[in-house]
Amino acid sequence: DTVTLKINGMTVTAPKGATILEAARLAGIDIPTLCFLKEINEIGACRICVVEVKGARSLVASCVYPVNEGMEVFTNTPKVLEFEKDIAAYSLQPQQKMSLLRTQQTLLASAALQDLGVESEDIYDGEKNEYELDMSAAHMVRDNNKCILCRRCMAVCEKVQGVGVIGANERGFKTEISSAFG
Repeated sequence: DTVTLKINGMTVTAPKGATILEAARLAGIDIPTLCFLKEINEIGACRICVVEVKGARSLVASCVYPVNEGMEVFTNTPKVLEFEKDIAAYSLQPQQKMSLLRTQQTLLASAALQDLGVESEDIYDGEKNEYELDMSAAHMVRDNNKCILCRRCMAVCEKVQGVGVIGANERGFKTEISSAFG
């Protein structure tokens, strides 16, 4: 069973039950993502993949929003691009350092610089948390200063490793990913 929809005016056919992101990828249309990991982390948390759907009250996360027959989707309207840029800029603060943007070594840096044109490091300045390097494990060094709270590590820990020992602790700017009680 398939569904026919339009994405940016292009007619696209996708399997029934597919998400907008899946339909777009089948058609070769790029939608930026950060938190999305197929079958592991499909939660729509980062909101960088938002699109505009004709008739919808607000922008929707394409990684979790199912396609419908006759749906019209827009990935590049001014409203979508401004929202994505704001989300990328917000994600850079306070956790992400501008040096990561300069080296373009992260998914966020790539999305922010190349796809969305984020230029300012202090656009959403907030409380700055400084974390010490965690070298308690012999197999890795953990630097929470680089964390953008996408929750991919939580999903992999639970669904791939089967242990689920890390999660989001605190709220707002104080949110950090760690084990219970640190």
